[in-house]
Parts: sequence; structure tokens; C-alpha cells
Amino acid sequence: MFGLLTVLVRADLSKDAELLVLRQENQVLRRQLGGRPRWGHVDRLWLAALSRLISRCRWPEVFPVPPATLLRWHRTLVRRKATFTDRRHPGRPSTRRPVKTLIVRMAQQNPTWGHRRIQGELARLGYSIAASTLWEILHATAIDPAPRRAGPT
Repeated sequence: MFGLLTVLVRADLSKDAELLVLRQENQVLRRQLGGRPRWGHVDRLWLAALSRLISRCRWPEVFPVPPATLLRWHRTLVRRKATFTDRRHPGRPSTRRPVKTLIVRMAQQNPTWGHRRIQGELARLGYSIAASTLWEILHATAIDPAPRRAGPT
């Protein structure tokens, strides 16, 4: 009876957040059906976000994990948001395949052009590519440098 009175007195936002927590817990338990529930990244994110809407004194009653776990999940969430280290890829992005085929075609159709001339022609077409990248593409496709490509000099 006392529990019913406390539910009626609480704010709507707190009740809605608690309901969302219980729905998330049910969803996880339905996925696993038995055994100890394994919380995925999205589940942790969801519960950590909802923990901000429920007063901390009610956490042990509402959440299926200890309050220390919720705080750890929240710290991890803030740390990942602040650094974005998992989204960084070191180095220059790779050259797209259509540009590579264009480079090879230009080198085969114009045997007197070196990698610097091809770079200039690509710049005129609007493609900004370093000369060293062009040389690597030509070297990877076994196309020799310009004077030796057409035959003996």
C-alpha cells in the first residue's frame, strides 16, 4: 500500500524513466532466456542515460545492476564521447578505385607521361592526388616509369 502511494506522488518523468528501464531489462532477458544477462553496449548506454532521470536513492530498487556498475557505465560513456578514439583511423584515406583505374588508363594510353605529368592532368580534372601516391599506384600495377614504358630509349 505504501509503495502505491509513493508511485502516485512521484513525478511523471521519474515514472516514465523507470518504466523504460524495466522495458529494457525485459528486452534483454527475452533475448537471452536463462543464465546471467549480458548487457550489450546499447543496453549499457540506455540504462546509463536513464539513470540520470531517476533519483540515486531509487537505483537499487529500479535497476537490475548495482549502482557502482551504472556509474562505471556512465563514466565509460562520457570517456568515449570525449575522446572519439574508436572512430579515428590513422593515415591518409585510400584512393578510390575509379581514380586508380583512371590513373592506370592514362599511363597506358600515354606512354611518355610520367607520374608528375599524370598528376598535373588529374589536377586539371579536379582530382588532388600527391605525386608519391601516383607513383605507388603505378608501381603496384607494374607500370614502369615513363621513359622505359614505351620501349628502349
